[in-house]
Amino acid sequence: MQVSDHVRAVQVPEDEPMRPGSTNIYLVGRGQTLSIDSGEAIDKFRWMIRGYLAAIEQTEIGIAAVTHHHYDHSGNLKDLRAQMGAEIAVPESGVSLLKGRLPQDGVQTLTDGATIDLDDVQVQVLATPGHSVDSLCYYIESDGVLFTGDTLLGTGTTTVGDLGDYRRSLQRLVELPNLRILCPGHGPLVHDARERLQTYIDHRRVREDQILTALRGGGPRSSWEIMLELYPDIDTRLRAAADGNVRAHLDQLRGEGRIRVTPGRKRKPNPVRAARRKAQDRDRRAVIRKAKSYEAAQRKDALRRQENPPTDTWAKQPTYHLDE
Repeated sequence: MQVSDHVRAVQVPEDEPMRPGSTNIYLVGRGQTLSIDSGEAIDKFRWMIRGYLAAIEQTEIGIAAVTHHHYDHSGNLKDLRAQMGAEIAVPESGVSLLKGRLPQDGVQTLTDGATIDLDDVQVQVLATPGHSVDSLCYYIESDGVLFTGDTLLGTGTTTVGDLGDYRRSLQRLVELPNLRILCPGHGPLVHDARERLQTYIDHRRVREDQILTALRGGGPRSSWEIMLELYPDIDTRLRAAADGNVRAHLDQLRGEGRIRVTPGRKRKPNPVRAARRKAQDRDRRAVIRKAKSYEAAQRKDALRRQENPPTDTWAKQPTYHLDE
């Protein structure tokens, strides 16, 4: 999908509520192509990238950047380096969080205020912590296009780690000059950019008021109990994420001295149960690796059958000659 003069969007359909609608990969520039985010390390993302590049772009990726370390945005960095020789660009504050996902060479780090200079366009790097500690947004001021990762989604609201940081990041973004289009990590593009960002800012203020009202309505309550009151109709698969957002608000309110917290009591880990779970996880990983090796061997065998005579069917193949 053409977004602007310098930007194309590759939207990979999703059916998970945490990734509403699609996971998006963006391509910027024509000569030296920049990709922003790369999807999870599974075949549907890898083939979508390769297929789109081969069929539409007739090019490869020169620089592969990510908005933050979460695996659905950074899973294919090694693959892009190995298959296309792409330079990898990641948040400096996220390097330790990308353990196991970075290639051994060709990695550069990005910090606030950096620029990525392509042949035909310049991309600004903006540190926008809040959703995660290492969240970056990328901005092409000439096109008015802002790549938000999970700082802002195409539909609904996002999860928040540090609410104070998040609110400051939103305020910074809403004040950008020439802002026209938001390119989120998931879901449809947003064409009322400034209005949507302001909606996010206002939403956090409303949610804070709702939490304070819930606390005034009775005795001490857990974040989970508050979440159930505030989100009565939420998809149950999103409850943990919603509880995380409520806790982010509670943490900020506690830091401001507006609420008091009675410490909880953590459950003591059951060593037998923990060992059993660890063994089950290990066994599952072993089965998955074995299944992948079987799949690879099956593909290799199918290819061999296409390239070689059918000796498993014929001890001696029929021969043909002219009838004289």
